[in-house]
Amino acid sequence: MEIIISSDLERIAMLGADAVAEHVLADPTAVLGLATGSSPLRVYRELGRRVAAGELSLRRCRAFLLDEYLGLPADHPESYRAVIERDFVRLVDIDSAHVGGLDCSAADARSSCAAYEERIAAAGGIDVQILGVGGNGHIAFNEPGSPAASRTREAALTEQTRRDNARFFGGDVDAVPQHCLTQGIGTILEAKHLVLIATGEHKAQAVRELVEGRVNAECPVTALQQHPHVTVLLDGAAASLLRSQDHDLAAQPSQR
Repeated sequence: MEIIISSDLERIAMLGADAVAEHVLADPTAVLGLATGSSPLRVYRELGRRVAAGELSLRRCRAFLLDEYLGLPADHPESYRAVIERDFVRLVDIDSAHVGGLDCSAADARSSCAAYEERIAAAGGIDVQILGVGGNGHIAFNEPGSPAASRTREAALTEQTRRDNARFFGGDVDAVPQHCLTQGIGTILEAKHLVLIATGEHKAQAVRELVEGRVNAECPVTALQQHPHVTVLLDGAAASLLRSQDHDLAAQPSQR
């Protein structure tokens, strides 16, 4: 696990974009895993800058979303499909038809989730997966208690996650859906390279568990310790509870 701590949010964005670009330059048909939320926004903007400057092209890439709310209309501005169109697709040159999302309109959620797994496998698997982390340690919408081997499925959101996400719904917790479809932890761990971005003091405890804690289901992000290629990009606030805090150099996590 590579840990990089920087007080410069633009540097974090550049390093995240570098990780994506490395895969795309090696294989122009690379498969990208896309997270929503505030954490990856600067990375997506930096990728957009590089595409606009002619430094990079995602035209031949495919991409898959991590999760989606259940109960929102398809055209709702906070559906994750709408968010990724606005915050990523419009900034780069990827074909919107090549960006796969979870089908929350299907009558049979289990079959829909199984089909999504099949689509990812048919694309050759995800080469580089962008991730954020919730204050309670959730990745995608895998809340505390999610099994490490879980696959794409329907899940319930905790009250903390709904409170955290209320800022996207005008501060109204009641407007945040209670259920979602999400890639499972086991699905996420099959990506070749995981790039997790965490900023802000409210992420510090989850980051500490990831870097210095033990693998445990109550903090789902700790499952990333089991992956062979993880890059963790942190600002000083998110890293504030770590024993080692070098803001410029990569570091390895302490022995557990």
